Amino acid sequence: MHTMSVSALNEQIKGLLETTFSRVLVEGELSRITFHNSGHIYFTLKDSCSVLKSVMFRGNASKLKFQLQEGQKVILDGAISLYKPRGEYQINCFSIQPSGQGALALAFEQLKEKLQSQGYFEQSLKKVLPRFPSKIALITSATGAALQDMLRVAESRYRALEIDIYDVLVQGDYAAQSISNAINVADTKLYDIIVVGRGGGSIEDLWAFNEEIVAEAIYKVNTPIVSAVGHEIDWLISDFVADVRAATPSIAMELCLPDSNELYQYIDTLSNQFTQSISQKTFTKNQDLQHLYKSYSQHSIEKQLKQKNEHLVQLKDQFYQNIVFKIKNSQNNVKNIRNSFPHTMELITVTKLNQLENMQKMLESNNPKLKTKTGFAQISHNKKVIDISELTINDSFDLQSDKVYIQAQVIKREER
Repeated sequence: MHTMSVSALNEQIKGLLETTFSRVLVEGELSRITFHNSGHIYFTLKDSCSVLKSVMFRGNASKLKFQLQEGQKVILDGAISLYKPRGEYQINCFSIQPSGQGALALAFEQLKEKLQSQGYFEQSLKKVLPRFPSKIALITSATGAALQDMLRVAESRYRALEIDIYDVLVQGDYAAQSISNAINVADTKLYDIIVVGRGGGSIEDLWAFNEEIVAEAIYKVNTPIVSAVGHEIDWLISDFVADVRAATPSIAMELCLPDSNELYQYIDTLSNQFTQSISQKTFTKNQDLQHLYKSYSQHSIEKQLKQKNEHLVQLKDQFYQNIVFKIKNSQNNVKNIRNSFPHTMELITVTKLNQLENMQKMLESNNPKLKTKTGFAQISHNKKVIDISELTINDSFDLQSDKVYIQAQVIKREER
C-alpha cells in the first residue's frame, strides 16, 4: 500500500465528505453556543446519543431572525466540511430554523419578551395625543397606498393641519434603519404627533416594524407617536411600544385628528349654551339689580334720616309726656306733703318730747346723787364701777356715796 501523510489523508476525507454531504438537513438540540467577536457562531448540535460540531459564519449569522439559545431544538441547513488542521469534521450552517416553529414567529416572541422585561410596553409611560394637533409627521413610503389613505382622511376630517411626509423604506434589509433614522429626525422638529406605518403585507413584508432598532427609536422619542402598520389582525412590536396603536393607517388619522363636522356641531352647541347662559345670567343680574334698588330704597340715607327724624319726634313726645307726668305727680306729692305737714310736725314734736322726757328720767335715775339711800354706796375698782361679787381677797376698791369717799381692801369674802 502507498503510504500517505496525515494532511493528504485529511484532504481526501475532506473532499469525500464535502462532495457526499454538500447539502444536509439535520435536527437536534443546541448546546455550548459561542458568539465570537468576528461574528461567527460556534455551537454543538446533539441528540440523545451523538453530538455534531457546527459553525455558522458571519455572513449567514447576520441573517438570523431569532436569537440562538441553549437547549433550543432547531433544524440546520448546511454542508459537512472537514477542518483539516485538526482532522475534525463539522456542519457549516447556511440557515437555521426553529423546530416546529417559524424563525420569524420565534424572533417576534423573543424580542417581545425582551422589550417587555425592559419596560418598553409600560402603560404608565404612554403619552396622550393632543386633541387639536396643528402639525404632524407621517413616516411611511411616499409611493404607498397607505400615505394616500392617510392624506384623504386628513383632508376630510381636519384641514387646519400642517403635514410633513418622511419618505422611508418600509420593507427590505435597510427598512428598519431608514424608519429609525426618520423617527429620530422627526422628534427634533417639535411635531404634535408622529405617525409611523405602512399598508398590509406578509410577515416578511412587515418585519422592519418588528426590528429592535425601530422599537428603541419609538420608545425614546419625546413626541407622542402612533404605530399604524398593516391590517386589523396584524400586531407588530412597534404597536406594543408606541403610545397608540392604530389598526390601519386610515384609522390612525381618525385617532389623531378631530372631525370638523363634529367640531362644527360642538361649536353650535357651545354657542347655544353660551347664549342661554348669558340670557340666564342677564336675567339673574337684572333680578339682583331690582332687589338692590328696592333694598337701597328701603335703606337709603334719605329714608334713614326720615326714620331717625320720626323716631326723634316720638322721643320728644315721650319726653314731654314724661315731664308733664312727673310735674303733675310732683305737684300731687307737694300737695299731699303740704296737707300732711301740720299733723306730721305735731306727731314728730310729741314723739321728741316723749323721748326727751324719758331720757331725762333715765339721767336722773343714773345720777349717784339721786340714787343714794341709807346703807348703800357705789363700789369702784380700778376706776370702774363694779358689782361687789367681782371683788376677791386683797383687792383694793373705792366706796362712794353722795357725801363720803372711802378706800378699802377685801380682808374676807363669803358667798351667801
